[in-house]
Amino acid sequence: MPRTVAGPEIERLIQLLARLPGLGPRSARRVALHLIKKREALMAPLATALGDAIGKIVTCRTCGNVDVTDPCTVCTDPTRDGRTLVVVADVGDLWALERAGVLNARYHVLGGVLSPLDGVGPDDLNIASLVTRVHAQEVSEVILALGATVDGQTTAHYLTDVLRDTGARITRLAQGVPVGGELDYLDEGTLSAAIRARTQM
Repeated sequence: MPRTVAGPEIERLIQLLARLPGLGPRSARRVALHLIKKREALMAPLATALGDAIGKIVTCRTCGNVDVTDPCTVCTDPTRDGRTLVVVADVGDLWALERAGVLNARYHVLGGVLSPLDGVGPDDLNIASLVTRVHAQEVSEVILALGATVDGQTTAHYLTDVLRDTGARITRLAQGVPVGGELDYLDEGTLSAAIRARTQM
């Protein structure tokens, strides 16, 4: 049985860090040691930032993004095209699309995807508010930016049916061979999607 080598405060820090995605017990110990070594330069400012975040971060009632204002920065940006609405599963997907910098649209965060096996149905997601937004804001195109998983595709098909009578054009992200991808290393599903979504040169 391993012995405890640090006080309860340090052990608690390690346990909490281990709950973060991508960090197991070993990685959490390395991160904790790094924070401890850099107490003044890193740990103290991080603790302050976390304290500030707890009190100020809110969920935007319009789109579901997280920000310090409601409506959020994206929803109040007058330079964005309000006729195009990008539907994403989670806030992380919204941030990824913003990092890419290829869209100047507004967003709608569903809060997940439909997953019958996990008990996630339409009432558990922000679908009703999506339909209301598309009707009320005269949206001309809805881009379904959902993952290529079974649950993501199920959600996309469901949303296509729900939004059919809104008059908006419903599109989804192209799928297939990633940039820099070798065909020999791709699975059959990815290759099949790439063939179906082929474009003229």
